Amino acid sequence: MKKWIIPVVIIVILAIWSISSYNGLVTVRADTKTAWADVESSYQRRNDLIGNLVKTVQGAADFEKGTLTAVIEARAKATSVTVDPSNISPEQLEQFQQAQAGVSGALSRLLVSVERYPDLKANQNFLALQSQIEGTENRINVARDRYNAAANTYDKKKHSFPTVIFAGLFGFEDMPRFKAEAGAEKAPSVDFNFK
Repeated sequence: MKKWIIPVVIIVILAIWSISSYNGLVTVRADTKTAWADVESSYQRRNDLIGNLVKTVQGAADFEKGTLTAVIEARAKATSVTVDPSNISPEQLEQFQQAQAGVSGALSRLLVSVERYPDLKANQNFLALQSQIEGTENRINVARDRYNAAANTYDKKKHSFPTVIFAGLFGFEDMPRFKAEAGAEKAPSVDFNFK
């Protein structure tokens, strides 16, 4: 009778360990998806603010239309790029990052060109929106950092032994990370010559 106790105990221990490993992976993957949703929420906030900013700037009749058009087009492109957090790939993340970088660049050019318009610079609505956009850019950075941290936790758990065995069996894939844009290591050139 004692011969069956040891195999049953081993099977029970393996079952508990398997369930624990699987549930742990599901938990950290869900945390990573939530962190991704926070990233998207921050970008959505920026897109919403850009719409208000463009309307405010359009009120300045002589404002450069090409700059506004670039912001509007970049925003439209960025909102058309979607990423499924349950199946995020490095390629999808790269495409998302490129679209958002286009918005950041167009927005930077818009804010720099505003320097040539003293009436617009003094507009309280514009100043409030500019401040909100600056705060939102900080939120985006924090959200991306938190996503990277969550993805790191998930990948460490996924690759630890013996969880790596179950991760492979159940198709748990690595999560890509946000990376710096190409050329980000170089300091931007600033030109204060507005002629």
